[in-house]
Amino acid sequence: MQQLMCTGKQQLEWQDAPAPVLDDPRAAIVRPLAVATCDLDVAMLSGRAPVPMPFAFGHECVAEVTEVGADVTSVVPGDRVSLSFQFSCGECEPCKRGHTGSCREYGAGSAYGLGAMGRNHAGVLADFTLVPSADHMMVKLPAGVAAETAASASDNIPDAWRTVAPPLAERPGAEVLIVGGGAEGIPMYAIDIALALGASRVDYVDTDRRRIDLAASLGANVIDSAPPRRVGSYPITVDASGEVAGLHCAIRSTEPEGVCTSIGIYFAETTPLPLLEMYTRGITFKTGRVHARAAMPAVLDLI
Repeated sequence: MQQLMCTGKQQLEWQDAPAPVLDDPRAAIVRPLAVATCDLDVAMLSGRAPVPMPFAFGHECVAEVTEVGADVTSVVPGDRVSLSFQFSCGECEPCKRGHTGSCREYGAGSAYGLGAMGRNHAGVLADFTLVPSADHMMVKLPAGVAAETAASASDNIPDAWRTVAPPLAERPGAEVLIVGGGAEGIPMYAIDIALALGASRVDYVDTDRRRIDLAASLGANVIDSAPPRRVGSYPITVDASGEVAGLHCAIRSTEPEGVCTSIGIYFAETTPLPLLEMYTRGITFKTGRVHARAAMPAVLDLI
């Protein structure tokens, strides 16, 4: 079969690879139908993310089930599924707590198509893909939803969902600030989700004209500016900048006892934080990998 490989900076090529073999009764084999380009894919391909090359490419997709193991009960061949980009068993303690990105069986961070960052698993830009723990890792696509519509439902959309949905559940109708500039897709999904879930206002900070226009078309109030020291005071803030100035802007714009979530990956060994201001206002700051599988059902319901 063919597997798309990242062979160097801005270099992709199809290469021959062994076809997956169904050798575990809990596993399944799928044929990817629609594969999305994740924000992290862009960073890895451009060389901004320090991932050794070559590595198998692609990690978020909708797929068609082609073969299932004897113990698989939730899907049958022909079903269309959203395939979690992270490997998780659904049975260990972290998985049962919803921390599916830190599965004890497969190891924290295990994922398709992320090279050494994801423990060197295959990618989903391939003719076929093996899915271990298939009953847990796959969620059936709702009827009537196009594969390309839900291609990011296994990573980028859950990553956006976790930044706004849980805090909006605690503070219905709250205003939201999103500081862009780094990630391309996640902040746009966060705008869309926040407004769908009843946010009274979403402000978006960026200078890129294409992203600004898209954010405005989704209903955000656009602030065409480099991240200032502080925009205002918001119950919910999101850092999607990938830069220290944007991170600090989001933190300083979080109201007392508010929640700031950073989806940025800061590859430097140390990143400064305005800890005194965080302390004096008592904000909650969240960073880390999304636990995608735990959020996928809610994301698919919204779609």
